[in-house]
Amino acid sequence: MSAIQAAPLGPGLVHEESMVVRARHTVPDVERDWPGFVDMPPVLATAMMIGFIEQTCIQALRPFLSEHQRTVGTHVDVSHVAATPVGMRVTAKVELIDVQGRSLVFRVACFDEGGLIGEGNHQRAIIDLARFTQKVAEKAAKASADSAG
Repeated sequence: MSAIQAAPLGPGLVHEESMVVRARHTVPDVERDWPGFVDMPPVLATAMMIGFIEQTCIQALRPFLSEHQRTVGTHVDVSHVAATPVGMRVTAKVELIDVQGRSLVFRVACFDEGGLIGEGNHQRAIIDLARFTQKVAEKAAKASADSAG
């Protein structure tokens, strides 16, 4: 049985979200097992900015997806042009600019209280959650079998 979208989805959808940068969002705290990051400045990590952009796109899309659908990121082309310290508010603004079947393209931008910190494009794909999860499980089982054999 095919899931039906909850509402029409098309270009022009805009959404924004804000967050306050905490220590856990900074470069040294991205991953303690990666020694290259440990002595870096405590500013918003590019990985966290990208994750926040993805979160904003996900939230923008939720009202338009059925309960069986989700979206996954497929491509990121985003600059990170300014550092943001702990305690500063960051806002991500996203606009859906193209829909080709299950493929979605967003124009994205992030700002802190001092101005633009990043911008570019982000692509997502609509997936059926059960089918996607099954394929991931099959991949993990195959990898486990290959490494055991």
